[in-house]
Amino acid sequence: MSFQRRKTLTAQVGGLRIGSEAPVAVQSMTNTDTADIDGTVEQVRALAQAGSELVRVTVNSAEAAAAVPLIRDRLAAAGIETPLIGDFHFNGHKLLREHPACAEALAKYRINPGNVGRGSKRDTQFAEMIEIACQQGKPVRIGVNWGSLDQDLLARLMDENNALAVPATAQWVMREAIVRSALESAQLATEVGLPRERIILSAKVSGVQDLIAVYRNLAARCDYPLHLGLTEAGMGSKGIVASTAGIGVLLAEGIGDTIRVSLTPEPGGDRTQEVIVAQEILQTMGLRAFLPMVIACPGCGRTTSTYFQELAQRIQGHIRHRMPQWRLDHVGVEQMTVAVMGCVVNGPGESRHASLGISLPGTGERPVAPVYEDGQKTVTLKGEHIAEEFQDLIERYIVRSYPRREPA
Repeated sequence: MSFQRRKTLTAQVGGLRIGSEAPVAVQSMTNTDTADIDGTVEQVRALAQAGSELVRVTVNSAEAAAAVPLIRDRLAAAGIETPLIGDFHFNGHKLLREHPACAEALAKYRINPGNVGRGSKRDTQFAEMIEIACQQGKPVRIGVNWGSLDQDLLARLMDENNALAVPATAQWVMREAIVRSALESAQLATEVGLPRERIILSAKVSGVQDLIAVYRNLAARCDYPLHLGLTEAGMGSKGIVASTAGIGVLLAEGIGDTIRVSLTPEPGGDRTQEVIVAQEILQTMGLRAFLPMVIACPGCGRTTSTYFQELAQRIQGHIRHRMPQWRLDHVGVEQMTVAVMGCVVNGPGESRHASLGISLPGTGERPVAPVYEDGQKTVTLKGEHIAEEFQDLIERYIVRSYPRREPA
């Protein structure tokens, strides 16, 4: 499957290129207090190891700003070069001005034009942040959010709309205000001196249809790279489904250069889930490959035993655990597919289509599990150690099928 990417400018964020000439990148954000250096370093490390290629941190106080360069240095000492993005609201101009080490340490600034100041202060404070970005050679994401939309702009558009003979709907005006805020802010940034290739735009909303409509409109009116995400997506399956529905439609239309799945974690939950979901969106759409895909049947009356479910879960966990080392050691291993099937109906066929597949016995079937490698049956497993033996077969298949990566 392939999609025609929308042509955009290309931005450089740290060592990562953003835009249509580069793969769609996965982004995440910490939820630690950035002033907590140990906690933030640990969470950035976890997000980066999960596959986040950009990590955003909140910079909302002098203590947080002072912590940023220390966090960057601690990460670099641990071999983690993932670009850090500073998320600024309300006092960003002051923090960047008073903490030049923070301004230097960040790879990109995220500025919300609705939260940079009111009235006459807005353009001045926005321009001050852009001037610092110019001095530091940093790119900027101008990130509009409809929860903090510039009220002066919205009021102006509402007045213009009400004066029309046939006014548009309030929803249309809201969507137009979001797009206009991003485009007008980008224009102001270039007038201050920020090169166009250092601008990325986003327009976050919380409704799927609004997200699709706003980004289609924005994509048609500019050539800046776009960051996609459904803001306040929610928890659990609701957040995953809503984000996938909105982001997936836009990616299928070639729109989007970075993505974030903004999931609300369970209390004490793992922040890396949003990274995994973002990777799975891109991989299932055929846009990128991050780790071998595990294909498993949903089960039916032929699979009353839960053994194949347990094996599929175990294999998925084994692959995710081993993937960082496999990626270092072998070229192309992320393209591998593994099938774990539950009975004879589709088991052998699906297993033959995968790089490596196992067809487990269903209810009433012979207690044997044929294994297929690249379409050919190679061995039949039986007994109590099928899981361990199949994992061993995966390890041997990788060594045999994917060349060793040469040392850098």
